[in-house]
Order: sequence, then structure tokens, then C-alpha cells
Amino acid sequence: MLLYWIIGIVLFLLIGFLVLGYVAFIITIVRPKAKKPEQSEYKKARELIRAKNNEYLFSLNPEDVSIKSFDGLTLKGWFLPAKNQNRRFVICVHGYHCNGPDEFSHMVPFYHDELDYNYLLPDDRAHGRSEGKYIGFGELDHKDVLQWVDYLINRFGKDIEIILHGISMGAATVMLANSDNPPDQVKIIIEDCGFTCAYEVICNTLKDMIKFNAPLVVSYASLICKHKAGYSFKDADCLGKLKKAKNPILFIHGSADTFVPTNMGVRLFEACTVPKELLLVEGAVHAYSYYDAPKEYQAKVKNFISLYMDDKSKNTELS
Repeated sequence: MLLYWIIGIVLFLLIGFLVLGYVAFIITIVRPKAKKPEQSEYKKARELIRAKNNEYLFSLNPEDVSIKSFDGLTLKGWFLPAKNQNRRFVICVHGYHCNGPDEFSHMVPFYHDELDYNYLLPDDRAHGRSEGKYIGFGELDHKDVLQWVDYLINRFGKDIEIILHGISMGAATVMLANSDNPPDQVKIIIEDCGFTCAYEVICNTLKDMIKFNAPLVVSYASLICKHKAGYSFKDADCLGKLKKAKNPILFIHGSADTFVPTNMGVRLFEACTVPKELLLVEGAVHAYSYYDAPKEYQAKVKNFISLYMDDKSKNTELS
């Protein structure tokens, strides 16, 4: 009888483990059916700011653009040309469960209006207007971003200069793109609150949800992801792949970030072997650095651009 009880308990725990791992995969990787409304007053206030910023972005009549991904998905984006036909471009890559305009319309006045850059806001696969069932967590997305780079080069010429700027999962995306031998037209990388590795940040998030560490559950979810989406969580390893980084990187992180803990940003900065700088925004939580310290943020970005991008092409015209 005791043996039956032991077998029963083991089977119950095994089934629970398998179910929990599959649920973790569904929640983490499968495209959500609808965006959940923000709960906290802090985030509700940001949604109002985003709506106002989006209204301004679309008042400028951005071009609706699209490309095909390496695996056949239609990826959508918004493109806002520079006012004076500048040959500098910035591709702004949004974070998890967001989209291009919501994440980056707040920087239109800075990049487009003040610096007069061409501004591209792509929607990642399984986000916004882009196709896709499974979220790429940077590992698939960085390949898509490199295709957006090729799109700009093919459309505007080989003499353009490109900044890759990402927030959260988008920050991981641009770091991974920088470690995958991007075209020479890519000059600098700006990563804002990116994670060290998808596996590590998912473990951290699950721990916050269920209040204890469950690395085996995350590992099983990763195996499902490998089978369903074609990559494992450990493939999206920004920290491990930094040794292959090609271009200078500006690291930005909020000092009060717990979703992607601040120490991840510090570890990335310390491991980086290309020219680099670090901005820690005091008191900022995840993805709020620009909202909390816009002047400090802008000054740091402009200084980084002045250090690592040649000014000769800044005001030349598009052919």
C-alpha cells in the first residue's frame, strides 16, 4: 500500500511539474490575445502619456512599412523620414508585450524633431501589427532587426548610418544583433534595461509570481519553446554573447528596477569589451528611465553619439 502511495505522489508531482512548465511556456512565449489594462495608477498615468505621444507621432503621417522575416512572417513598422533628408537613422525596438509606437513615440521629439534622424518603429513578431504566434525574446527578434537594417540599406543606400536603440526585451534584441556581425552601417547600440539572458530573467519573473525558485520548470518550458518556436531560453544570452559585440554600447538602467534587476545591467556593462558607458537613473523602475530623467537621458545619448559617430554625414542629403 505504501508503495502505491509513493507512486501516486510521484505521478502527481510529475504531472504538476509538466503542467506548470507548459503553462509557463504559454504565458511567457505565446502571443497574448489582448493587452491587459494597467492596474497601478503609476502605469495608468504612463498610458495617458503614451496616448498623447502616439497622437503626435501619427499627426506626422508616418509611412506604414513592412518586411518578410527569415521564416516568412510579415513584420510591420512605422517609418518617419527626417525633415532635412538626414542620412542618419535610428531603429527603436520595443519591449515585451508592447509595440513600436507605445514604447517609443515619446522619443519622436528628441530623435526626429531635435536631432533630425529618420525614425523606424518596428513591431516585433507576435506583437502589435506584426504576424507571429511565438514571442522571440530577442533571439528571433535580433534576426528580424538585422533584416530591418538591410531594408534601410537597400532603400536608402550603403552610406547611411544607423543607431539601434532598444528597451527591455528590445534592449536584449539590439545587443544580440550587435553580437551577430551587423552591417557596417550600424554604428552604435543603446540598450535600456536589457536582461543578461532570457533564461535568467524568466526564472526571476517566475520566482516573483510563485514566491519560490523553480529553475526546472523554466528549463522544461525552454524545451517546449525549442520544439515550438525554434529556440531555447538560454539561446538569448546577451551576457555570454557580448564577447562578439561589434559596436560601442551605451547601457542604461533604472536603479530601482526589479523586473529586470539593476544588477543585470551592471553585469552587462562590466562584461562588455567594446567602448561603453553606463547611465544608472536613480529611483527609476523598469523602462521608466526616460520618463523620470529625460534631460539626463538625452544628454547621455547625445554625448555618446558625439563620441562614437562621425559627424561628416550628419547633414548630407539623401539621394
